Amino acid sequence: MGALTEEFAHPTFLAFPVIAARLLFAALLGALIGFEREWRARPAGLRTHILICVAAATFGILTVEIAHSTAFVGRETVSDPLRAVEAVTAGVAFLAAGSILFTRGEVQGLTTGAGMWLAGAVGLSCGFGLWQIAGLGTFLILVVMGLLHSFEVKLGIAADKRAHQRERREARSSHKAKDDTEDRC
Repeated sequence: MGALTEEFAHPTFLAFPVIAARLLFAALLGALIGFEREWRARPAGLRTHILICVAAATFGILTVEIAHSTAFVGRETVSDPLRAVEAVTAGVAFLAAGSILFTRGEVQGLTTGAGMWLAGAVGLSCGFGLWQIAGLGTFLILVVMGLLHSFEVKLGIAADKRAHQRERREARSSHKAKDDTEDRC
């Protein structure tokens, strides 16, 4: 029982409140990015972006902990925190690539994929305790995805997917109403 207690009370380099704050901040920033995607009715939304940010933050925290671990004392080991950054970047890029579709000669999902990739960077920033980078990165993501999209819609460069979906719903409901009227006759 003592070994099990010792295992779960394993000391960490970072204090647990710091770890919790980093993970919670990553979840909050991921939620902000994901909310924007949900609001625009895009495929990867709130939960996906939260999970990406928290996962990346967890990998960042693990990297810090491994670099300071006493488990490798007396053994010749080399710790390279950039490997964690590369691994998270590659893993999230794989997920992001899955959100990109090519249909009817159009590419869709590039912005969502890029947002997922950046959510990974925001999460890593949180995991490494680089709060300012994470916060500014999230702000810039929201400006690019939100404000610039609105500007593009006003200029006629980009379509507003929500308006398009609303039009389709209205067309379906008027079509259904027409069918119901014909059925009554």
